[in-house]
Amino acid sequence: MSLKQQASQGAEVNEKLAALMTNANAVRAIASAVEGTLGPKGLDTMLVDKFGEVVITNDGVTILTMMEANHPAARMVINIAKSQQEEIGDGTTTATVMAGALVSTGVEQVAKGVPVARVIEGVRAGVRRALEVMQEQATPLEDLQHPWLNQVALVAGREHQDIADLVVEAARLIGKDKLLDANFKLSDTVMSEEGANNQVFMGVIVNKETLNKQMPQQLADAKVLIIDDALEPEQIEDGALGTETGFARYLELQAEFKANIQKIIDIGTGLVLVDRGVADTAEEMLTDAGIMVVQRVLNKELRRAAEHTGARVVKRTSLKKEAAELEKYLGFAKNVVGNEKLEQLWILDGRGKPMATVLVGAATEEVVGERERIAKDAASSVQAAVKGGVVPGGGSLELAVSREVEKVRENTRGMAAYGVSCVAETLRRPMSQIVSNAGFNHLEKIGDVLASQVEQNKNSLAVDCDSGEIADMFELGVLDPALVKIHALKAAGEIAEAILRIDTIIKMRDYQQPTTNSLER
Repeated sequence: MSLKQQASQGAEVNEKLAALMTNANAVRAIASAVEGTLGPKGLDTMLVDKFGEVVITNDGVTILTMMEANHPAARMVINIAKSQQEEIGDGTTTATVMAGALVSTGVEQVAKGVPVARVIEGVRAGVRRALEVMQEQATPLEDLQHPWLNQVALVAGREHQDIADLVVEAARLIGKDKLLDANFKLSDTVMSEEGANNQVFMGVIVNKETLNKQMPQQLADAKVLIIDDALEPEQIEDGALGTETGFARYLELQAEFKANIQKIIDIGTGLVLVDRGVADTAEEMLTDAGIMVVQRVLNKELRRAAEHTGARVVKRTSLKKEAAELEKYLGFAKNVVGNEKLEQLWILDGRGKPMATVLVGAATEEVVGERERIAKDAASSVQAAVKGGVVPGGGSLELAVSREVEKVRENTRGMAAYGVSCVAETLRRPMSQIVSNAGFNHLEKIGDVLASQVEQNKNSLAVDCDSGEIADMFELGVLDPALVKIHALKAAGEIAEAILRIDTIIKMRDYQQPTTNSLER
């Protein structure tokens, strides 16, 4: 090979490595933005927009979704955090930090000459074994009265005892069967209001006031009608009104609509929740009858109200049914209370499925927003713990798992072993960051913990962030949901593999999908 060919080949290699380095730097930048928030001694981040609006938070996914990030690799990591949030509801910071560490260590190996394919092969093997061990280490929570549930909420709730108590109480009110429902999220029961008092109650909140002040603001033993539609008469085209037939049809529809509203009154309805608008005629008749009406209710709130009261959601065409048939669609609530101060409607003690609401309050808008995020994290962790069990926190599990991954490396031939080492090193990253954030030397502490775990044959040992001493996380009550750890590592492995496989970055030209007409021409 000539010198010219060698130089050309070297330039191509450097160009591909440069693309990898660029992506790795972007991922590292994203990870560094949130790693300072990890652990009990983690600090807050202030986000400021161009108008000077401020958000102060310790929540990883909030930081990632609000920060400005234009690099495509950075956006990939942010999407992984969003996935973690959507799937589990907590652990976004852990997933991001581990993704950053895994990409960094992988790129270092590639820079040393290890083929990317071998690194990826090793990463897959290491992650696969790590996930197996994590699942084996999970301790199930059979009983919602177990004190560990409180500890999970306290850790995820950043040691806010009041929030932890609220979330656990809500979980117990709802029950285990509901928490295991794949379509239910305990975090959705969390709401926050400036100036509100912290409380949990059996019921749901609708963030709307009644249609007018003449309607009652409190009901007892209320029948509930829920309409996923507009409470308005059927419309006819404007042009048809100019004809005798069209006008007659208009009068017929108006009469039919009034009859349907009267039917709602006759069956003893106390509360009507409407997805869209309410016609003036309906408002007037229902107000005179002493019925509470709330319009333009969010669909999510509408569904929760229906589930809790046992009501069947109907369309306005269902109002044409006979009164006896329509009455079967009604739900029931023991109490309905309008909260004028908070501009809300509380529907309490429904006859349908148990549905608790966690209301979190604070003095200012900035603080109440953060308290809601904390409560949602705690609620997500509690539900994840019920679903998948708990593991010791503080980075102890990941450190113990790293020792098992090292065994895989010893039995791996060829250069794939370097990829396995990347996973082992990544698993040490959470404890390293937690210890650093607490103000201790992470290298020294990790060495001490590793030695103690082996010596005492106890995987739950980590560093007490208050004293710096080695302690048993189970005894300290530092517990995490196993699903948070499992999903975080899985997500980190996926993003690392995706980033490592990219060796060329090409800017796309502006492209518009050809239309059918242009293709025909």
